[in-house]
Amino acid sequence: MSEMVEVAIDSIRVSLMSQQRIVILREKDNERYLPIWIGVYEAESITMALQDVEVARPLTHDLLKNVFHQFEARIVRVEVIALRDDTYYGNIVAEKDGSLVNIDARPSDALAIAVRTHVPILVDRTVMDTAGIIPEEDLQDEGSEPTQPLVEAETEDGEDRLSVFSDFLEGLDLDGTDDEESEDKDQ
Repeated sequence: MSEMVEVAIDSIRVSLMSQQRIVILREKDNERYLPIWIGVYEAESITMALQDVEVARPLTHDLLKNVFHQFEARIVRVEVIALRDDTYYGNIVAEKDGSLVNIDARPSDALAIAVRTHVPILVDRTVMDTAGIIPEEDLQDEGSEPTQPLVEAETEDGEDRLSVFSDFLEGLDLDGTDDEESEDKDQ
């Protein structure tokens, strides 16, 4: 088995541009993060489990957890084991009758199971080294000129697009003074 790094779910974010969800995994005892794009339903499932939201009937990930329990298999951990062609690969590790069983899974589904079963989340070190982000290094690389953060670049672009609304708002007659003047001219 390759070297694994333990992580925790830091947050789930929504992209304002596309409404897609991103789960942010944070390396334990380190300031390195791993962002993974996930589906809307998986994001909702993870969020509900993190917030201990109770539902009347089991949702898909609750059902899967119940199936493991009924078959007397214990979930040991979940893993993000690979990153190939911009696709992450996950694994659910379960123990049944003293044997470990690896079950192929999307990372989002594995994470939804992990938060329900309170098991460790591990990421292969090569995945973390390849796709992990350290915020300070991303904002300004040593030895190079400072660059503007991506957020500011998006804001400037957004301001250009919002200028249309600004022009529209400036043309509005909010006091009604133009209406009164035109009525006076008509009489």
